[in-house]
Amino acid sequence: MEMEITLPDEIAVMTLPNVTFFPQALLPLHIFEPRYRQMLKMALSSHRLFAVAGMKGPEGGDKQLTSEPPYRVATVGIVRACQKNDDGTSNLLLQGLARVEMTETVREHPYRLVRIRALSSEAGAPPEENARLRKRLGKLIVTKQRLGGEVPREFAQFLKTIDDPETFVDLAAFSLCEDSRFKQKLLETLDVHRRLKLFTAQLQNEIDQMKLRRRLQGRLGDDQISHN
Repeated sequence: MEMEITLPDEIAVMTLPNVTFFPQALLPLHIFEPRYRQMLKMALSSHRLFAVAGMKGPEGGDKQLTSEPPYRVATVGIVRACQKNDDGTSNLLLQGLARVEMTETVREHPYRLVRIRALSSEAGAPPEENARLRKRLGKLIVTKQRLGGEVPREFAQFLKTIDDPETFVDLAAFSLCEDSRFKQKLLETLDVHRRLKLFTAQLQNEIDQMKLRRRLQGRLGDDQISHN
């Protein structure tokens, strides 16, 4: 879906642990902290936009920030639906719009406000090559599902309807990749061809491990594999 939305120069940001948000993805959020209630109120009264950034571990934190150090590359999303509860909390659905780099922290209170610049992807290869990788990635997802991997049937069917390689890999990574650091790497990879290759290699490795586990396990149940 084409969206004619101009990103502001400054935007509020939520920093969440073990979360990597991607363009086009839908992220359900429960807003309960007072600072984020204020942030949501501001967003709903204006452009309905805010960013979601992953939180770095203590060893990789930005020393300029006193707490919740974010990765510099995040995704700006738009509030598509929001329901305010009687206790003041809210449930909302955020749709990713664009990758951004957070270039400067404007303030920390009452919520973090940052300056951003939009990041644009580049194909990195001819369209037919990216289409080939998208097709291969789709087959690997089906294989993982057949081997018992956690691939929801409805989502797998939905992916089949997406022809654009960039949208395909972003949504697949958001929903199917469990490694938050690897997901962040994919988010920061602006070359779509390389992004496809990285996720394809990761998924192939997962499938190889699943097949090896099956061969080693034989007919034993999961609770008896140590006896094999």
